[in-house]
Amino acid sequence: MKRHKSIYVILTSVLIAFSFYSCETDDVQTVTTFDDLVLEDEFDGNELNTSLWSYEIGTGQNGWGNNELQYYTDRPENVKVEDGKLTITARKEAYEGSGYTSGRIITKVNFEKTYGRFEARMKLPWGQGLWPAFWLLGADIDQVGWPQTGEIDIMEYRGQDPTIIHGSVHGPGYSAGEAITKTYDLVNSRFDTDYHIFGIEWGPNYINFYVDDKLYNQITPADVPGEWVYDKPFFILINMAVGGTFVGSPNENTVFPQTLEVDYVRVYQD
Repeated sequence: MKRHKSIYVILTSVLIAFSFYSCETDDVQTVTTFDDLVLEDEFDGNELNTSLWSYEIGTGQNGWGNNELQYYTDRPENVKVEDGKLTITARKEAYEGSGYTSGRIITKVNFEKTYGRFEARMKLPWGQGLWPAFWLLGADIDQVGWPQTGEIDIMEYRGQDPTIIHGSVHGPGYSAGEAITKTYDLVNSRFDTDYHIFGIEWGPNYINFYVDDKLYNQITPADVPGEWVYDKPFFILINMAVGGTFVGSPNENTVFPQTLEVDYVRVYQD
């Protein structure tokens, strides 16, 4: 797809047809074209590309939990590459003191980047208490900690809300329940019944959030009450949590196993 560089779209009361959907609440939208592909994982073959991805193993006791219930493993029962896709499967089972297992993979050290278009084509699970996410963390997290490092949630999803996803940033002074966020409500469909593309286009002083190339949110330094910490390298994470403060616990109607399917992950630069 050919894109246009450094477009500044002024929203007026006149209806103008664009090739993207822009946020209704912002007076100015900055859209930059990223068309140079620098990372592509199509999940071909039958194993995870460990030169790009590594596993995070354990529970919230590792320091990155939100009262979640799962134990992340590197077992094929939880993380598998097969038939041209990555699957992360949450299972209800007793394992290492937890009542559920799931998977979490990251590109830390292997791939870290400042700015670009980050996107993944995914089909999401369904059910109370499921919390899949496609997101970025600052590469300096071990030095400065969270939330100073910054977090960009390209896609977060509550399994009990199958038509809604969330795009957010967390930083110093605006983290956890105070994150800067906006939701996207899918019309006449559900995220668990088909694949959709979740992405951001990120440049100096802005982050645009997309679903299927529809722009639904732009966050700039003027939108955050604290420091803007998004001008440095970040790495990619994909995971599916079970339970936690964002979604609550599974209930008797939550069916297990549940699977997050990922068709591809791509990163472009300008």
